[in-house]
Amino acid sequence: MANIDRSDDWRDRYSPSMEAMESLAQEAFSHLPEEFRMLTGNLIIELAEFPDDDVFEDMALETPFDLLGLFEGRGITERFSVESGDMPNKILLYRRPILDYWAENEETLGDIITHVLIHEIGHHFGLSDDDMQAIEDRADEMRTS
Repeated sequence: MANIDRSDDWRDRYSPSMEAMESLAQEAFSHLPEEFRMLTGNLIIELAEFPDDDVFEDMALETPFDLLGLFEGRGITERFSVESGDMPNKILLYRRPILDYWAENEETLGDIITHVLIHEIGHHFGLSDDDMQAIEDRADEMRTS
């Protein structure tokens, strides 16, 4: 019988936990270009299994798998208002929809999380898809160098 390489043996592996995905998200965020990260202020990254009922209804989602992430907070133009008591900017990453997307596509989990982070931040701050692709490319270069 031939020697079998067990490095890709998934029989005893579980899907990534919330903690593991949060760690991936923090790592992905740390590899984003500094000037892009600075847009967010003191960003909090949280994970949830799915969007809550309010988000589901507000965004008119067909299924809870339709949304991978959500930015909550203030954009640059809103940041300098005289209002006080602002909460820090936050990105919610939805674990189950991200895992579902991962299972259906040929991308690494880390790349998907990076993509979601960049797009949630970028859309909120009015960046174009081309701008966000350039940021993804720079983040990939920083991670592999």
